[in-house]
Amino acid sequence: MTDKLMKAIVTTGNGGYEKLLYTDVPIPQISVDEVLIKVLAAGVNNTEINTRLGWYSSSITESTNDIAGEQTSIASKDGGWNKQTPFPFIQGTDCCGQVISAGEEVGRNLLGKRVLVRPCIREQGFSSLDSIWMGSDFDGAFAQYVKVRASEVFPVSCDWTDAQLGTIPCAYGTSENMLHRAELQAGETVLITGASGGVGSATVQLAKRRGATVIAVSSEDKHALVREIGADKLFCRSADLLAELGEQSVDLVVDNVAGSGFPTMLKLLKAGGRYVSSGAIAGPMVNLDMRDMYLKDITLIGATLWDEPVFANLISYIEQGEIRPLLAKTFPLSAIAQAQKEFLQKRHVGKFVLIPWVQ
Repeated sequence: MTDKLMKAIVTTGNGGYEKLLYTDVPIPQISVDEVLIKVLAAGVNNTEINTRLGWYSSSITESTNDIAGEQTSIASKDGGWNKQTPFPFIQGTDCCGQVISAGEEVGRNLLGKRVLVRPCIREQGFSSLDSIWMGSDFDGAFAQYVKVRASEVFPVSCDWTDAQLGTIPCAYGTSENMLHRAELQAGETVLITGASGGVGSATVQLAKRRGATVIAVSSEDKHALVREIGADKLFCRSADLLAELGEQSVDLVVDNVAGSGFPTMLKLLKAGGRYVSSGAIAGPMVNLDMRDMYLKDITLIGATLWDEPVFANLISYIEQGEIRPLLAKTFPLSAIAQAQKEFLQKRHVGKFVLIPWVQ
């Protein structure tokens, strides 16, 4: 099989959609500790667009949408999470697939099983902050096959479709990790910005699962679905949250929006409250009044690297029927540019998913 070719999207460099090349590449050859997975579904995320655009570079101060609107070549040596991106390579952080071969040392028990891949790999163990990410640091799931370490592959038994499972890894892993790090408890009140997006809608469900009161912020046309998945109170993005909720009204803010709304988030937090973020889609540069932080003993939490319990937790939630997938639309792999264009319009709720075996 290793001398055969597969279809894949190769990202050739920083820039616009012209950098996404649908082409034939060799099927990966696995090492002794790896498995080869037939990709059944691959979710679309902000991170793939950010990486292609070079948005993670410290030189970029605009929102993803502002940069994406330009669609120009932004050659940036530190554009891949403030390190060099390994162009050309295959992106794709989300993977639902079937294990079709295993290395000599591991993975035999995975053969033939439908699996999800944990894309955040803690190379030196969970006590170290060293990590690599599938689809950012090495070839990912925007292909018909992907290879990955057997330790990052989790069998899942449920009646969900492949596309529904393809919505889970990045968005729900990021969300569960933020709630785990912030130690959200039953009875607390959590405010979630960007609540209709992939991570936001996952956070609504996962926070509600933990017994929290959920306040969600999203565009008004998406309120019905966000309420259906667990939001107790809903506000549109233009709402005056301080007037509506009052200062010191929430225990935790989960904010992947940032931008100009950041100062309000700290004012809404109670004394001893926590603010957690893993993104900044409205812009990475924010105004911080230090008095709002230190006079109220606020804890600011950055949450990128996933802790050990996170992915196993998600598998158990799926198998026990405690969360539901929010699949907005599927596209063939070859239509990745169209998928990313529609993604940036932010008219959907949940996730877009690419299907590599549909032409």
